Amino acid sequence: MKLLVIEDETKLAEYLRKGLSEEGYTVDVAHNGIDGLHLATEVDYDLLVLDGMLPGIDGLAVLAALRQSKQTPVLMLTARGQVEDRVKGLQSGADDYLLKPFAFSELVARIQVLLRRANPARGSSEPTLMKLADLEMDLLRRKAVRAGQRLDLTAKEFSLLSLMLRRQGEVLSRTELAEQVWDMNFDSETNVVEVAIRRLRGKLDAPFERPLLHTIRGMGYVLEARDS
Repeated sequence: MKLLVIEDETKLAEYLRKGLSEEGYTVDVAHNGIDGLHLATEVDYDLLVLDGMLPGIDGLAVLAALRQSKQTPVLMLTARGQVEDRVKGLQSGADDYLLKPFAFSELVARIQVLLRRANPARGSSEPTLMKLADLEMDLLRRKAVRAGQRLDLTAKEFSLLSLMLRRQGEVLSRTELAEQVWDMNFDSETNVVEVAIRRLRGKLDAPFERPLLHTIRGMGYVLEARDS
């Protein structure tokens, strides 16, 4: 899931970027209304987190311009507590409102609700529980267990493993993994995929007798249960 945060407070924007990334989202950030509107119209995001008061053009103007071409879900942030301000934002096309200061857990919960509302078929068409041999993943609870032992995975490791589990038995190249998990164009000089695979293998396979994550030399990686 790809999110855009449009927030002029640098510390808050970085806090949101880091926190949402740790929740498994791909996050872009814009610090003013002009840049934010450009990104929002040129890139297909699953959801926008939009501050109401921005330099350049304010949040309501960004929202009004965006609604001329897209219906991307928008969660607005505001320091204004007046009911009329929230009503105006909702009438302008915001899907939800969150008053500053807010708890990060509430922000995440509201984002999840908006994403489910925007993609009702997504949850029913994609499995939320996946298995391979003694490995089990619960996507809703963001939990991975092997042989009854919970795996302590980072957000990126969880995303990497869930992608490979969805496509178990299929060889995935470094390029595809970089694009799907890190949302980045692959650079042959970058070893981010190899580093992540090594760390994931240390948690997924090292403590157990039977490896599941295999390297296919010159091609990529595959997750599968092989006969010993």
